[in-house]
Amino acid sequence: MKDYIEERAITIAIYIIDHNATVRQTAKAFGISKSTVHKDVTDRLIQINPTLAHEARAVLDVNKSERHIRGGLATKNKYLHMMTTAKS
Repeated sequence: MKDYIEERAITIAIYIIDHNATVRQTAKAFGISKSTVHKDVTDRLIQINPTLAHEARAVLDVNKSERHIRGGLATKNKYLHMMTTAKS
């Protein structure tokens, strides 16, 4: 594996852990695809630094378990915003 890929995987994992970031947020922050973030954290990082990989995976698992709640809140906010602009 090339050095820059290993460095990126480690940097991404540290970012996820420090910011409790989702795959989407991380991809946006680094300007890469969600697939690349996921591949770096789940596959590549295990070979480089297993401890860091497990820590990052734990954060992503929590985010995944909460995503249905976030989706519901986003929909609620969308319709609340629509109602307040319609009344204005």
